[in-house]
Amino acid sequence: MHLLSALRLIGVCLLMAFVWQVQAWRYGAQLELQSSTHAQALNQQRLAAQNQRQALEQQLNVNDRQHIQELSDAQRNQAALRDRLATADVRLSVLLDAADSASGCTVPATTAPGSLVHAVPRARLDPAHAQRIIRITDDGDSALIALRACQAYVQAVAR
Repeated sequence: MHLLSALRLIGVCLLMAFVWQVQAWRYGAQLELQSSTHAQALNQQRLAAQNQRQALEQQLNVNDRQHIQELSDAQRNQAALRDRLATADVRLSVLLDAADSASGCTVPATTAPGSLVHAVPRARLDPAHAQRIIRITDDGDSALIALRACQAYVQAVAR
């Protein structure tokens, strides 16, 4: 009887070892499945982030080209206007206040023959001053275009 209980004890121990080994295999398989699922999720996130970064870079490149084109157009228009001012093709003028007696510029109350009745009195600017005004407006246009470019960049990156 002693031998029979020893054999039973050995059988129970072997059965427990076998059950433990099966549980270990199942747990290992679950861990492996979980690990591969996690790796796939990470790869998908990495790919999505890469696609998002590429889309942002493309959008920023489009915005850069657009703002560079706007700046180039503004500079070309300003250069053409400066050239027209230099050749006296165009002249800048300012409106005069006919009621301002302190200006020292007397404007006739009646219109001269051959002139428009509703014409507003104007004075032509000196060409050098006109050139300075054009340079100032050119700088202002460039600054506004650069500001819009910066705002577009910040908006694109903040999304």
